[in-house]
Amino acid sequence: MGILLANPASLALLAAVFIVVAVLFRIRRIPLRTRLMTHVGLAVALAAVLHMVRLYQMPQGGSITLGSMLPLLLVGLWHGPEAGFLAGFLFGTVNLIQGPYILHPAQVLFDYPLPFMALGLAGYFPTRPWFGAAVGVTGRFLCHYISGVVFFASYAPPGISPYWYSLVFNATYLVPELVICLAVLRALPIERIKSAKNGKDFQHEKGGNIHEN
Repeated sequence: MGILLANPASLALLAAVFIVVAVLFRIRRIPLRTRLMTHVGLAVALAAVLHMVRLYQMPQGGSITLGSMLPLLLVGLWHGPEAGFLAGFLFGTVNLIQGPYILHPAQVLFDYPLPFMALGLAGYFPTRPWFGAAVGVTGRFLCHYISGVVFFASYAPPGISPYWYSLVFNATYLVPELVICLAVLRALPIERIKSAKNGKDFQHEKGGNIHEN
């Protein structure tokens, strides 16, 4: 234990692996219905497209995009946190393939799958979408913050604490990202879309039951 405490990177790797494995076990409980997987696939694809529309690119990584987190947040809000975790994991993997920046295995986990999986936390607040979105983005922020403190401390200007540097750096692009997502979320007729989706799901399940009988 003393060795782990003396080596923050090893401790971060252990924590990241534990979290990923625990979440993947939860994801395994999801009934993989065709409609759900279609929604997850569409959300990941739309998030990937929106992620390429960058309003501002940070010099050491991170960017302000055209609401690329929103499709992933909606999966969690509409289908539950486990589905949100799955969508985030898939998008994080795609993001890693598209533009990898690798310093350490733990840094990869904290900068790619874990932060986007954290967006699935929004699914715990389906009746409070704004609050759920804020919780999900805060979870993403914490992942990037830990990565910044442990692996990017050398980027901090002289005399600036890496804790403060990571806080300001990640907040610089994630706060505007959250504002954009909340603005779009406010503009969308979320309840009508959700009601229409639930109606289609009911008809689909009813049709499937009739077919089975």
